[in-house]
Amino acid sequence: MDVTESVTPTRLGRIRRETTAALGAALVTVLLWASAFVGIRSAGHDLSPGALTLGRLLVAAVVLLAIAAVQGELSPRRADIRAVAPALVLCSLLWFAGYMVLLNAGERRVDAGTAAMLIGVGPILVAILAGLVLREGFPRALLAGCAVAFVGVVVIGIATSNGGSTTTGVALCLLAACSYAVAVIFQKTVIGRLTALQTTLFCCVIAVVACLPFAWQLARQLGDASGGSIAWTVYLGVFPTAIGFTTWAFALARTSAGRLGATTYLVPPLSVLLGWAILSETPPALALLGGALCLAGVAVVRRGA
Repeated sequence: MDVTESVTPTRLGRIRRETTAALGAALVTVLLWASAFVGIRSAGHDLSPGALTLGRLLVAAVVLLAIAAVQGELSPRRADIRAVAPALVLCSLLWFAGYMVLLNAGERRVDAGTAAMLIGVGPILVAILAGLVLREGFPRALLAGCAVAFVGVVVIGIATSNGGSTTTGVALCLLAACSYAVAVIFQKTVIGRLTALQTTLFCCVIAVVACLPFAWQLARQLGDASGGSIAWTVYLGVFPTAIGFTTWAFALARTSAGRLGATTYLVPPLSVLLGWAILSETPPALALLGGALCLAGVAVVRRGA
């Protein structure tokens, strides 16, 4: 009996299981990240951008430390840490610290629709950088799907825009999108040496240290914050950060950065629906059309995977 005949089905089965697991993890991530926009809008009434970022990172770090201790993942090999240290630090500063502060600040100066359009640039940048830096290439399905999904984000943005944007707010959101895109490329190089849980934990801890200058603001503002804002901050730390970033890292280890980045185009339509369900923000009919385009774009990307 030919060895390849017995090995190939096993290998194909493993690949299919990993692909399914990666897709499931990615869907968990986009759902939790979509809910984060609702949480940020709610908690942002009482907490400034830096304080909110530090608060959710502190909660996430505690949760991840507890999980890592139970899982026995607190002590990765020193050789692995040394190998990925520069990329790990840059990912932490650009995404877990920089992106969050920039987005929180930007959303105070632009309306939700404009923010969605500007952040929608991120997945396109991820696809371009992944093709150039990580040698993932530029598959037609990926480019076509990103184009369709981005049009959907623009439609959502037009539908939900109220014209209250400022130049500073636009610049902050664009910087957030660029920061996120570059960070994903660095994170992809880290994932090969550390587990998803370790990557997210160390990124959170490094980002907490970077955000310590906001500690006084956090302590002062929590004293005056409502119970709802505090609850949303805890939610942001446990779910979109601790769980959402871990499931993202898990999926990133099992798929290309470009394709995974494209799945985040599901975030805007989900955010619109969650805003309607939780905050009673009625979405315009045009936003629903944009959401359908986002879904279609992601489906094109997945079909080409």
